[in-house]
Amino acid sequence: MARRSEYHTAPVPSGRLSRLLRMGSMAGGIASGVAAGGVKSLAAGQKPKLESLVFTPRNMTRLSTGLSQMRGAALKLGQMLSMDTGVVLPPELNALLAGMRDGAVAMPPKQLRDVLDRNWGQGWYKRFAHFDVRPFAAASIGQVHRARTHDGRELAIKVQYPGVRQSIDSDVDNLASLLRVSGIVPKELSLDEVLTESKAQLHAEADYRAEATNLAMFQRLLSNSDRFVTPELELDLCTPQVLAMSYVQSAPLETVQNEPQETRDMIAASLIELVLQELFTFGAMQTDPNFANFRYVPETGQIVLLDFGAVKSFSLELQQKFRTLAQAALGGRHDEMRAAMLRIGYFAETTPEKYQAILLEMFDMAMTPIRQDAPYDFAASDLMDRLRDRGLEIGSERELTHVPPADTLFLHRKIGGTYLMATMLGARVPLRPLVEKYCCE
Repeated sequence: MARRSEYHTAPVPSGRLSRLLRMGSMAGGIASGVAAGGVKSLAAGQKPKLESLVFTPRNMTRLSTGLSQMRGAALKLGQMLSMDTGVVLPPELNALLAGMRDGAVAMPPKQLRDVLDRNWGQGWYKRFAHFDVRPFAAASIGQVHRARTHDGRELAIKVQYPGVRQSIDSDVDNLASLLRVSGIVPKELSLDEVLTESKAQLHAEADYRAEATNLAMFQRLLSNSDRFVTPELELDLCTPQVLAMSYVQSAPLETVQNEPQETRDMIAASLIELVLQELFTFGAMQTDPNFANFRYVPETGQIVLLDFGAVKSFSLELQQKFRTLAQAALGGRHDEMRAAMLRIGYFAETTPEKYQAILLEMFDMAMTPIRQDAPYDFAASDLMDRLRDRGLEIGSERELTHVPPADTLFLHRKIGGTYLMATMLGARVPLRPLVEKYCCE
């Protein structure tokens, strides 16, 4: 979520027609830009190339601005695709979507009051000693406000943007059509499974009662942990569009960069072990690794976990497939790695051999840190850069049309985000013992 100093306000288009018109406006603007660019190229005696006509700064700005103003599923899907999911997108689109991860536009106070009137009834403000109508955080689906009850409890109130839940399916379909028709995403690239899974995930995220259930579940799963803390629910204030919980006094994770190396290592190791617990023990993973969803309590050394809307369940069968893959990776057994990747669906038997080889090479490269016994120095590594460059070689050819199963996309999103957090912390973590603890015992 964007912090208070990083957003401005604009009404959220809440009706399906208004959202469709906004999407149509974006499509029309991009199409006009492509047409104008094509005419200029022809006038100059050059044969226009679609990629050069589509990926212009003006077209990318049109898309970024339009999705940020719409918020909801359209913006969320763009943010989801921009993470390290394994979907090979054109580099220009990846850069644009990555920029939108931290951008957000809040709804103005009048629209906020209308939403709360519908959920809590008129006169709801009498239930609080103070309610700050200025959000301290804003994101794709909702924004968060500080409040204080008459008995002195400090609360965080997450309020969903109007019309978001009702427009999920149409937003996703319209955005997919926009990306295809404009040529931003190759027509040969099948995103059907990703889009279906994204709709299901977005419907779950837009149900704040379901998020309350997820939060309660993780409270139970982590009840014996001295490393993590989660907010306490205020169930009497929770509705499908409003999530109320205790406000946990804490600091942004970025502030830990100034802490001693030992502290930074402990935090990174805890976050990495949490990913392993989620995949191999809990069978449930919070898949949104936005830095703002992880905070730090200096007084106790605990990590605060926030935002349980994007929780993904993993079947025992899939857990075992990933365990088999991890064991093969630890041993550097390439034939077993390829067989495990094939069973999971990273590629198909029909995938051209050269792409199978590249994907296996990339996975093998990504597993290098877990094979070493010494602590892995995240800040000194260029691994992510090398993986990105290798992936872009595939994306630039636009020939790889196989998309990994949606389950793996959400997992990669969490792993990639956790890697970035460890890098930001400048952590040094022995990874092999952690992986062996959950995969080889």
